[in-house]
Amino acid sequence: MDIYLLVGIVIFLALAFDFINGFHDTANAIATSVSTRALSPRLAIVIASTMNFVGAILFTGVAKKIGGSVADPTTIDNGVEVIIATLISAIAWNLITWWFGIPSSSSHALIGSLAGAVVSANGMDGINASGFISIVQVLILSPLIAFAGGFAVMWLLKQIFAKSSPHQINKGFRTGQIITAAFQSFTHGTNDAQKAMGIMTFALVAAELHEDINVIPWWVKVSAALAMALGTSLGGWKIIKTMGTKIFKIEPINGFAADITSASVILTATLAHLPVSTTHVITSSILGVGSAKRFSAVKWGMAGRIVMSWIITIPITMVIAALVYKVMALFM
Repeated sequence: MDIYLLVGIVIFLALAFDFINGFHDTANAIATSVSTRALSPRLAIVIASTMNFVGAILFTGVAKKIGGSVADPTTIDNGVEVIIATLISAIAWNLITWWFGIPSSSSHALIGSLAGAVVSANGMDGINASGFISIVQVLILSPLIAFAGGFAVMWLLKQIFAKSSPHQINKGFRTGQIITAAFQSFTHGTNDAQKAMGIMTFALVAAELHEDINVIPWWVKVSAALAMALGTSLGGWKIIKTMGTKIFKIEPINGFAADITSASVILTATLAHLPVSTTHVITSSILGVGSAKRFSAVKWGMAGRIVMSWIITIPITMVIAALVYKVMALFM
């Protein structure tokens, strides 16, 4: 098949992944502010879309990490076909989990799919084991940090406002949530949109249409940012319901604490050029905040269902991507 056609398919699928990531993960940024009525759904979507775009266009460090850490596009066989299998697998898993309202990780889906497709095409030698393990370690560690951070921030706010009027507290923090929702959306763009940029650049280098994996073409940045923002504008209301109501009953002070914690963790990771799962970080911060409010207030059954989706995403998407590549190989 013509290499330009293959690269065109990659670009289409990568932008589709970013678009789906946008509406799949919109809930991450705005679920708490919508559930507490700090923002109307429509205004929350406008803010999230705008700030997602701004965040996506300003950073490229995570894109470089994704593009070169799992495998070297200059040495693997059939690199463009590997990326096509990767994206088909990640998109399929995102749609399945979106349909069932499960806030699974687009990052886990993409990393797992890339690893599975590379192994299917090149064997274990195609994987950069140290790079892959380092990414997985960050994906595992970041939710734990977010949980601890959410617990600590909520505990501190409880001490500070212990004697304040609940009405005044809710009024003040409902206003504060407007700012934290915007901050949350900005950080989501700085990290999540970078992953599609990295995948597109990987394919361009593999096809010998671009030389440096560490230099992200301007049109790749703009197109990925626009796709993410457009997807965000459509929202993901099933996941908003899960994140905003089914973990525990969120009040404005809880939403503020969860938002400021998770946004800080995500931005720190972005500045360190580390890809994290925004879904995992935000969900974990909500769990931490809920535990600090009252341990029994958290619906741990739903939390367990979410955690299980985290555990199974990477192995399942590895298998899906490997199978997709094997099917593609029959026609190559």
